[in-house]
Amino acid sequence: MDLVVDADRLEATMLAGVRLVAFFVIAPPFAFRAFPAMVKVILGLALAIGVAPRVAAGYVSLDTGGFLLALLAQLVVGLALGFLVYLVFAAVQSAGALIDLFGGFTLAQAFDPQSQVNGAQFTRLFQMASLALLFASGGYQLIVGGLVRSFDAVPLVGVDGAPGTLALGPLAGVLVAALSQMFLAALQIAGPLVVVLFLADVGLGLLTRFAPALNAFQMGFPIKIGLTVVFAGALFMALPAVVSSLTGDAVAAITGRG
Repeated sequence: MDLVVDADRLEATMLAGVRLVAFFVIAPPFAFRAFPAMVKVILGLALAIGVAPRVAAGYVSLDTGGFLLALLAQLVVGLALGFLVYLVFAAVQSAGALIDLFGGFTLAQAFDPQSQVNGAQFTRLFQMASLALLFASGGYQLIVGGLVRSFDAVPLVGVDGAPGTLALGPLAGVLVAALSQMFLAALQIAGPLVVVLFLADVGLGLLTRFAPALNAFQMGFPIKIGLTVVFAGALFMALPAVVSSLTGDAVAAITGRG
């Protein structure tokens, strides 16, 4: 009995596995430390085997140098796609950081080793809520589906004569645009509450100006905390729609439609 190994398909599967594993290492929600590294590797390799017939079509085997360069290219592509997804969902975390800053919660800042987040209460609350919503709504499945479709936007090196190099110019432009959109989304999410807290500071400043004996800034801490808790609750109720929209943005970014 002879065992025949298709070298082209095996190489394509290995390249796809490198991209998928690199993506799961950095992209939310899979980057959460509660996921063991072995689970990420197994998930990436299992998906690589599943997409092997798709990515191996038209693949031509490379020499040793070309294959090593292709492995490096797929590693960079996987990390870049994962970082794009991270930037999209970092908008929720950044919105929580803005609320902590204007609400006066930054004194209670702490580092969470599981999620690798350094922030106060609302930063960690919004980040954990976005991860929970990704699993509860099935958004992680859309992200995995978008990752599989990314092989159409960025094919493997060696497919249909694709060169053994990676064009970093367009990738850099996409990352810069994603970073700008992250800051814009954070302002859109936390903007209403930030405006309310800013107006509260302005009102307390005017009160201190006209009635210095009241010591309005001393009363400002409980007032701002109360406003933050009340309005952040309303903002938290809108978080499922925000995460759903961000999931669509993440899928569009990794499939090249963003």
